[in-house]
Amino acid sequence: MSVSIPVRSLVREIPDAALCAQRIEAARAALGKRLIILGHHYQRDEVFRHADVSGDSLKLSQVAANSQAEFIVFCGVHFMAEVADILSRPEQQAILPDLAAGCSMADMANLAKVERAWRELDDVLDAEQSITPVTYINSAADLKAFCGRHGGIVCTSSNARRVLDWAYSAREKVLFFPDQHLGRNTGKAMGIRLDEMVVWDFDLPLGGLTREQIRAARLILWKGFCSVHQMFRAEHIHAYRQRHPGVQVIAHPEASYEVCQLADAVGSTEYIINTIAASPAGSHWLVGTELNLVKRLHERHRDEQKIVQFMSPTISMCSTMFRTNPHSLLAVLEGLLEGRSENVIRVPLSESHLARAALERMLALS
Repeated sequence: MSVSIPVRSLVREIPDAALCAQRIEAARAALGKRLIILGHHYQRDEVFRHADVSGDSLKLSQVAANSQAEFIVFCGVHFMAEVADILSRPEQQAILPDLAAGCSMADMANLAKVERAWRELDDVLDAEQSITPVTYINSAADLKAFCGRHGGIVCTSSNARRVLDWAYSAREKVLFFPDQHLGRNTGKAMGIRLDEMVVWDFDLPLGGLTREQIRAARLILWKGFCSVHQMFRAEHIHAYRQRHPGVQVIAHPEASYEVCQLADAVGSTEYIINTIAASPAGSHWLVGTELNLVKRLHERHRDEQKIVQFMSPTISMCSTMFRTNPHSLLAVLEGLLEGRSENVIRVPLSESHLARAALERMLALS
């Protein structure tokens, strides 16, 4: 578990939006090359605009690993700042503007439950010899360390297929956590049959499975999910296609199997961005991923007469990602100017070494 150093005091007064933006830019200029601000694609625009580098989890992990800045301010969620700390040098500081910016999916798998699952799997078969543990980057540092300890690896939505290819080259089975949908959609794209995939219910003995089901499975999927991407439904696609013939559907692989099977294309946030950017002027897209990104894409391509529409009729955004706001960003930047490092994320060395091994296996494939 990482250690967080909280902000002791917020900005003394709450400036209006324009003044807040000006003060953020002034702080950035004063800190110069000592600072890099990383912004995930799901951030709100008024924060995203201040990022030196924007991207999905894979891209930002690579940037964090190569950054020369003294301060890495991560406008994302907790596990992302942990990755930045793990991959950066000891003298660097990974900072999260709002410590409450977490991830509900990551919370669905904790070390105690994963270790219990591993013991139960080992009781059925020799886990160390037959199962490669793979954790989605949307997980806590101690789970990345678990994978490092057991010869496993980390993946993102960008590289999940390459990572699973690597995992199967090492052992015959994979335990994939915490997101069952990314695992299932990736496995299906690789030719793994649905009857070769089982869901491990972490609240039940043996994950709710029989020993025969475990022995027959190639891919053991943790019963976790992203609440944002579960808002999208097959009926949303059918209804939209009836009203708008010719629309192209693109979805993130955290969406359900049914949604991804109906989509014309499935991929990471970077893949979604690049695919829509490369499409002809006037094209029409229905997109199954976080609302802030979809709105940004619509505005970005408006002049090309492209229509980029959010898939769900219900507004759905990442509420924990949304916690980071301009005022929390300003607070940590002005704190740095005053000589105070606050909201620093530190992963204990006992976890960091093993987690780094699992992350570096992933980066070597990417």
